[in-house]
Amino acid sequence: MSYSFGKKLKWLRTSKKLTQEGLARALNLRYGTNFNKGMISKWENDKEEPRMDSIRYIADFFNISLDEILGLKSNPVPKNTLPELTEKDERDVQKELEKIIKGLKTGSGFAAFGGVDIDELDEEDRELLIASLENSLRLAKRIAKEKFTPKKHRKE
Repeated sequence: MSYSFGKKLKWLRTSKKLTQEGLARALNLRYGTNFNKGMISKWENDKEEPRMDSIRYIADFFNISLDEILGLKSNPVPKNTLPELTEKDERDVQKELEKIIKGLKTGSGFAAFGGVDIDELDEEDRELLIASLENSLRLAKRIAKEKFTPKKHRKE
């Protein structure tokens, strides 16, 4: 999977816990007497591309090669860029997990795990199944947040 320059820049900036203005200040991007966070925004949203000298400076600032930032070599953007879950999301995951576990008990109408009721599994297998279900629910929730959260409500 290939990422745009803008997505890479945003990931690099947020991984250093910098605001757009903070990055503009670090890169000494000025517009008049102010630091130009608008230019960072245009780059991150792929509305404009920086000049090559700016790309070199950005790569140096983040201590990565030009090949990495331009996508010619291993990608600096991790695969896991999904939004984190809130406390409410975590409670929702736990409620759904409880419903699924309850559904895996005998006579509930749900399919049993490997033809065996969840209560008939040994402790280790039961814990592994529950952990797997919980991780799957968390991942599904994070994917849904990414897919269905309007851009104006996403955290930068």
